[in-house]
Amino acid sequence: MKTIRFPRRAVLLGGLAAFLSGCASKFRSYDGPEVTRVRLYKGQRLLVLDGADRVLQTYPVGLGFAPEGHKQFEGDGRTPEGVYTIDRRNPNSTYHLSIGISYPNEADIAFAEALGLSPGGDIFIHGGPRPGIDPTNVRDWTAGCIAVTDREIEDIYAMVKDGTPIHIFA
Repeated sequence: MKTIRFPRRAVLLGGLAAFLSGCASKFRSYDGPEVTRVRLYKGQRLLVLDGADRVLQTYPVGLGFAPEGHKQFEGDGRTPEGVYTIDRRNPNSTYHLSIGISYPNEADIAFAEALGLSPGGDIFIHGGPRPGIDPTNVRDWTAGCIAVTDREIEDIYAMVKDGTPIHIFA
């Protein structure tokens, strides 16, 4: 029986590659205090994750391409204002990962429909921008979503559960 020998360098590099591929997952775990509320301060471009008795984390954000005012219609480039809920998650998001915001609510729908327009929807906190596809030279580039870095959305995705309230201030 012939023994197969592998060069030590190949074994070490193979082991390193296997280790690093395990670290590359976009799905992180979180076992810290529960996030009880998310706050977004549009004017300061700041996302705050609150625990029961303290701020757990803060993140700088980008917003819609026309961030002033409350989102009213599909395509207006605004980020909503008011109280909503984190209501879904997308592990296969075009923007790395994303968590959904319950916009539009009944009042948002009624306002837009009274004018014969759609209120829009699909508002998310997500990663990005995607180099070569989305603008990387402007802060507010989304269609109304809240953008953080890919690394930051990995943390937020792990920390914030569906059903968590989000308060969005001007």
